[in-house]
Amino acid sequence: MEYRKFGDTYVVRIQRGEEIIEQLTALCKTENIRLGSIDGLGAAGKVTVGCYNVEEKHYYKTTFEGGTFEITSLTGNISEMNGEVYLHVHMSFAGEDGIGHGGHLNEAVIAATAEIFVRCLDGHVGRSHDEETGLNLYRFD
Repeated sequence: MEYRKFGDTYVVRIQRGEEIIEQLTALCKTENIRLGSIDGLGAAGKVTVGCYNVEEKHYYKTTFEGGTFEITSLTGNISEMNGEVYLHVHMSFAGEDGIGHGGHLNEAVIAATAEIFVRCLDGHVGRSHDEETGLNLYRFD
């Protein structure tokens, strides 16, 4: 991963073989990013996304691999939970056939490159576990 900061925004390039969530988490830890937004695109070779069933309180994950997938949209936010970086990222992507897939991003290993903007916000928003939904929701203290 390489990056540069311009004003309140980091311009990030994640390289072939690197994993998006892992690299963005490392950036947030290194640069002490506590609150922000994520926006990007690129190409991945392996992607795992999930869809959350609220009634069951369970994420159903699907892994796609065996080709190159164009990342048509990568969007998310950065907050904290229990003093640690917490990324909430969704991704849509398509294969050579143009068929799109997407969901909550669990893993995406880059096949060529990913170009991502991380915009930092001045402040702090934490998260806490919500029993009703089973999700870790924003907590405004």
